[in-house]
Amino acid sequence: MVHIIKDVQGALGTFVTITVVHPDLSEGISAVRAAFDEVHRIHDLMNVHKQSSEVGVLNREGFYEGVSDDTRHVIQRANSFSELIEGAFDITVLPLLELWEENVSKSKTPPDSEISERLELVNYRNILIEHKNISFRKRGMGITLAGVAKGYAVDKAIETLSRGNVRHALVNAGGDIRVIGGKDENIPWRIAIRDPRNKTRIVTAVELYDQAIATSGTYRRSFDDMINPKVGRPAQGVLSSTVIAKKAIDADVLATCMFILGAEKGIELVGRLDEVKAFVVTSDGSVLN
Repeated sequence: MVHIIKDVQGALGTFVTITVVHPDLSEGISAVRAAFDEVHRIHDLMNVHKQSSEVGVLNREGFYEGVSDDTRHVIQRANSFSELIEGAFDITVLPLLELWEENVSKSKTPPDSEISERLELVNYRNILIEHKNISFRKRGMGITLAGVAKGYAVDKAIETLSRGNVRHALVNAGGDIRVIGGKDENIPWRIAIRDPRNKTRIVTAVELYDQAIATSGTYRRSFDDMINPKVGRPAQGVLSSTVIAKKAIDADVLATCMFILGAEKGIELVGRLDEVKAFVVTSDGSVLN
C-alpha cells in the first residue's frame, strides 16, 4: 500500500505544493516537512521584499559580507545565463521593475528619460563577487532573484526529498515544477500547459520523469519576467514560453530568457543546449518548438 502526502504552503511570492507518494505514511510526512523547511530557508535568504534577507541587505547597502553559498550560487548561475544570451536576462533589472510597477499602478507608462536613467544601473557585470562578499559597482543598483530563486528552491526541496528516500514526488512553486521518478514505477507525472489567452483551455500535456518544467508568460508572471533589461520595456511577440530541463533553476531561467528573446531566438537558444526541450506560444496563437 502506498500513501499520497500533499501539502500547500505560501513561499517565494506564490503557493508551493509538495506531493509525495510513499509506502510509509510517517516517513512521507517527515520528508514533506523537511522539504518545506528548505523552501522557507531559501525564501528567507533571497526575498527581495524582506529587509533582513541577504538580497534585501545587498540592495539596501550595496554590499553583503559573508553571503551564503546558496545566494552566491544562484547569483553566479543567473549571471552565467546572462553571459549566454548577452544580457537579455539580467538580475540587476530591479530598478527598471520598480519604475514600471510604480507607473503602471498609476495607469501610466514611464517616460523615456526615466527608462534611460534606470538602464544605466542595469548590468550584471557590475556585480562584484569576491569569495563570500558581494557588492555593486554602482550606487542605486539592485537585484531581484524572482526569475531564479523559485527554481532553485524547488531543486533544493527535491534534493531533500531524495535524501529522505523518496522515490516518487512532485514539487510545484507557482508553475516551476520538478519531479522525482513518476507517479509510480510505470506512470509518469503529467503536467497540463494552459493557453495564455484562455486559462481554462489546455494547449498540451507534458509527461515528466526525473525532470523539471517552467512556464513564463503574460498570464502567469509579473514584470520580473516580462521586462527586457536591454531596452527597459516589456518583451513582445511571445505569449508564453515553456522549458523542460533536468533542473528547475535552469527551466525557470530559460523560460524567462525565451519569453524575452522572442520565439525565433528563444528556440535557437534552446537548440544549443543539451537535455533541454521547449515550446512557445506566439502572439498570433501559433505553437513553436
